Amino acid sequence: MSERCGWVGLEDIYVDYHDLEWGVPEYDSRALWEKLVLDGFQAGLSWLTILKKRDNFREAFQGFDPNNIAEWTEDDVTRLLDNPGIVRHRGKIEATIGNAKAWQRIQQAEGFDNFLWKYVDFQPCQNTWRSQSEVPTQTPLSLQISKDLKKEGFRFCGPTIVYAFMEAVGMVNNHVVGCARHAEVAQMPKSEMRKKFEQTKAR
Repeated sequence: MSERCGWVGLEDIYVDYHDLEWGVPEYDSRALWEKLVLDGFQAGLSWLTILKKRDNFREAFQGFDPNNIAEWTEDDVTRLLDNPGIVRHRGKIEATIGNAKAWQRIQQAEGFDNFLWKYVDFQPCQNTWRSQSEVPTQTPLSLQISKDLKKEGFRFCGPTIVYAFMEAVGMVNNHVVGCARHAEVAQMPKSEMRKKFEQTKAR
């Protein structure tokens, strides 16, 4: 790919993440939760740091199954604090257990995927930023989602974290227009969630 977004460095792991994952709409409830948790761990760090440790995180957190993690105890917190392959931060680890319980409540009530995607009417917002300097770090919508997540019991989900999450999971297409991925992501087919939403509105 000849042109990419300005935040992409030269490391292969970062290039591959940009070219294959970032901005691609994600509709799986568990995968959405995993990404939100990892973005919470990123707070105060770079995403590249988390990306390099992602496989370690997935192993340590047993595939990021929130139903399992919701049952974890202090012994599991201690186990993770002894794991040099992840970010060893007690507050973030404990928050992950609480976030798993919050996910369960939302998942049972309406589905975590529906909870998040309803904010954008189940369709990615297509932005047309021409340079990285134009891209905001948070928006009124990310602030609202952050507030609503916190009401549900989530932690480490401030508006900046939420906006980075929205970019990553394709709720907003924030590839700059000069990046080849901007058009590729924009042309991805509608999700089944969006089709059902349109059918409901047409009734």
